[in-house]
Amino acid sequence: MGVPMAHVPKESPTVKSILRPAALLFVGLLVLSACQSSASSSPTSSVPAGSAAPSGDDMTGDIQISGSSTVQPITSRVFEAFTALHPSVTGFVDGPGTGDGFALFCNGETDISDASRTIKDEEATTCADAGIEYVGLKVGIDGLSVITSVDNTAIECLSLLDLYALLGPESQSFSSWSDANDLAAELATQLGGDYGESHAPYPDETLTISGPGEESGTFDSFIELALSKIAAARNQDATTRPDYQAFADDNVIIEGVAGTADAPYTLGWVGFGVASENLDKVHLVAVDKGDGCTPATEDTIASASYPLSRYLYIYPNLASVTDKPAVQAFVDYYLSDEGIANVAAADYVPLAASDLAATRSAWEGR
Repeated sequence: MGVPMAHVPKESPTVKSILRPAALLFVGLLVLSACQSSASSSPTSSVPAGSAAPSGDDMTGDIQISGSSTVQPITSRVFEAFTALHPSVTGFVDGPGTGDGFALFCNGETDISDASRTIKDEEATTCADAGIEYVGLKVGIDGLSVITSVDNTAIECLSLLDLYALLGPESQSFSSWSDANDLAAELATQLGGDYGESHAPYPDETLTISGPGEESGTFDSFIELALSKIAAARNQDATTRPDYQAFADDNVIIEGVAGTADAPYTLGWVGFGVASENLDKVHLVAVDKGDGCTPATEDTIASASYPLSRYLYIYPNLASVTDKPAVQAFVDYYLSDEGIANVAAADYVPLAASDLAATRSAWEGR
């Protein structure tokens, strides 16, 4: 709070002619001090787009964030920088998965939900029934990276057809890569090259799969982008095979896919940021959706020419924004030039300028 306006008594007509110069000077100083105090205490409602939240140690509060393990590294970096500016602000950034995060969020247990996909209709209904209002904000771009062991030099590219043959609902019980050869041939006959060319015959080697579980937005996005269209054409449920090693922790997935020198024929998928930080352990496999093999790079993900590109989001609870000044200040900082730079710093792909402007406009117009 600013210093309150000083009260200066009005001059009485009977004494105005006998005020001495010192008294006039004293009154003038009081008025000047009061005006400066009033100006310094004028409130501001939000930080302009592109500007960082003001620093200082006067802010307090608690910010609770949960959700996507993919978005967690970005949000954690932003939170660390924000709390360095505001040391009295406390809280946590957790990453159990997008689905689990929305469950907490719609139950009123968190202030912000990180998400690697948009909120589902049933999740939105749960939030609405609980009176939870929110705004979804794009903060970056990710590419779902199909990965194998760095020692597996036999696999350089897989098409969407291949991914369905190896990882889709009809591949349950396939224990070797070559077990999928007949299904791949059947798919090629039915679908032609609409979803990329088959790379069968596959190696006659043990197939070990590690990936995210059903609580993860990365699991949902992989189904949507890689498997769902072929599943629909085959009258199958849009899901993965159930018999693989599912983990909530991306680092555990990396260790599973890293394999060993004696068993390098692994397969899995994670976010691009996680994969690119572990290129000593895993190899990124190019993906073909019908127009050739495209590797996952920052440029191909940003242009969406990589078939498995997706946006990343944060969902602030609007009641928390209103009731907890630290939450509003945190999102202001997140969307500032300084805050949003953490997307690239965490090895994800920054939004295009037009997308970032749209995100800032959505936040300001909430």
